[in-house]
Amino acid sequence: MATPEAEEFADLLRELKDRSGRSYGVLAGKLHVSTSTLHRYCNGDAVPTEYAPVERLARLCAATPDELVALHRRWILADGARKRARLEGAAPEGVAEAASEVVPEIAREPASEAAPEPEPAPEAEPEPAPEADAAPRARDPRRLRIGFAAGAVVAFAVPAAFVAGHAVTGDADGKRTGAVSGTSAPPVTAAPRSMHPSASVGGTPSASTSPSGSPSASPSRSRAPAPPATVGVPLRVGVSSYNWEEPCGQYYLLDQAPEAVPPPPAPQDNRGWARALGGVDGGHIFLQLTATGKTADSVVLNAVHVRVVARSAPLDWKAYSMSYGCGGGITPQTFDIDLDAAHPLVKPVAGQDGDTVVPAKDFPYKVASNDPQVLNLDLHTEGHDVSWYLELDWSSGDRRGTVRVDDGGKPFRTSAIEGRTEYGYWPDKSAWVEQSGS
Repeated sequence: MATPEAEEFADLLRELKDRSGRSYGVLAGKLHVSTSTLHRYCNGDAVPTEYAPVERLARLCAATPDELVALHRRWILADGARKRARLEGAAPEGVAEAASEVVPEIAREPASEAAPEPEPAPEAEPEPAPEADAAPRARDPRRLRIGFAAGAVVAFAVPAAFVAGHAVTGDADGKRTGAVSGTSAPPVTAAPRSMHPSASVGGTPSASTSPSGSPSASPSRSRAPAPPATVGVPLRVGVSSYNWEEPCGQYYLLDQAPEAVPPPPAPQDNRGWARALGGVDGGHIFLQLTATGKTADSVVLNAVHVRVVARSAPLDWKAYSMSYGCGGGITPQTFDIDLDAAHPLVKPVAGQDGDTVVPAKDFPYKVASNDPQVLNLDLHTEGHDVSWYLELDWSSGDRRGTVRVDDGGKPFRTSAIEGRTEYGYWPDKSAWVEQSGS
């Protein structure tokens, strides 16, 4: 049964499709999906796991800039509602809340929240156990199951979804990875999840240390579930696109000859394709972050910081273009980040909608559960091979923290393509062809 959010998303999608005058079959062919799948999207029976095909469909249907913004917002809400409903229905009481937080990515509880982690120890002490064998023991395993459930959810990854920021140590919300600023927890704690292709997030709410006293009340079993409800990062942040410029602007550097490189996949599969070939983002990475609150209470996004882990000479590899033809005349308001700078800064840049300038807007921003925020970042290097990750500072009331965004537990990596031989794929020749001027 479709959620209300999915129905609202489908209503707008169907309106655009009907207005275009094109059949489901024609549009499905251009999107590289089946006709039945497109039917399900437009009927509200299914919600795409990534936004990229939705945006391509909207552009094929000549959606206006306002319609694109509205469609993106509705997709964010529909995707989150679908995953929450699915996970809550599948998980037992006590685990459902943790699982529902795991939406498309994995995250963790802030390292500063590592204090509540010892909770299971007090409950496992010999004294409380004999008092009521059934009650405490029933809760102890469940707490453990919550922790393990978070690890188990690592098995599925949806690159375009939201990720809740949580501790490097993992917790009831337990999702994926992230070293945390302001703590002594080393980034290496994210390594077990580094195989994931999607971005991971970790958080460090400094104010969250205050609930750490709650374990002292562990003998009072009625309070045991309280910490997960009162502790944690109040927002989700995740990578919703690795190329908001799609289908333009994306290059991958590969240490392979063109005849050994397979044809490019559908755009939504570009990153997995490049990873399988050992590729590295070339020149620019157009990273799109989506932040949304977990409740109706506002959370303020105060700033994004770039942390450079390593910088060296650019890779001497060949550059492969993933473009399928460009155009559109619409450039969103973005943030420009020069990875070659000694201390990369995040600078707001105005967008362009035809002849209309979209004003640049700097931080802060506000988000809530019904009010997501999209941030389009253009991170680029013209002279180096750079490894880096992002930190997003947030505040909510008297609580503050930092969410880390990295590449599956590892830093992102981007290398310059200036002076490199560039190739584009020609379908009529079924071959990669060197581009003139490269």
